[in-house]
Amino acid sequence: MNVLQTIVCDMGNVLVHFSHERMCAQIGALCGHTAGEIRTVLMDSGLNADFERGFLNPEDMHARLSRSVGHELDIHCLANAYADIFTLNEPMLPLLDALRNRGHRLVLLSNTSVWHFDFIWERFPILQRFDEFVVSYRVGAIKPEAAIFNAVVSVLNCPPEQAFYTDDIADYVRTGREHGLQAEIFTDASAMRGHLAARGIVV
Repeated sequence: MNVLQTIVCDMGNVLVHFSHERMCAQIGALCGHTAGEIRTVLMDSGLNADFERGFLNPEDMHARLSRSVGHELDIHCLANAYADIFTLNEPMLPLLDALRNRGHRLVLLSNTSVWHFDFIWERFPILQRFDEFVVSYRVGAIKPEAAIFNAVVSVLNCPPEQAFYTDDIADYVRTGREHGLQAEIFTDASAMRGHLAARGIVV
């Protein structure tokens, strides 16, 4: 068995829980639209995916969404309505600390936007525990595309078979394995401890 050197974690529903429904409802409240209407213009249209790919900067996102809803949104209110959708997965904090204390490298691999990443960084004491950040808006690609997995392999500081990756989406876990990573679906911190223990990492 390869000795694990690096731990790769997804962010949403692993480090923090989130609600797209809350996001759409909060944006809708700014402009008199329902959550369903906002989901159509933001999520179903691909606008949010473009933002997460980094194809749009915050000013572009603000302009595009304002046009789509027929209302000139305040960019600061929009950013807060878009981003204030997270709660910390607190059991992950001691697990990450234990892994760091053992000398493991921690790498984040996430589909996310700059507004979401910055909000989590400022609000919760969890991202600061990581050594490297491979995020879609910087890479210009989203999971499960090869480009973002190639990017994470390039920063592991070890062969991919010596890295463990966890994500709540099965398709992304399969793609991680295709790129040589040891990978398991995330359900909760206790189950992750079990996946690591099976690989000789008891924390």
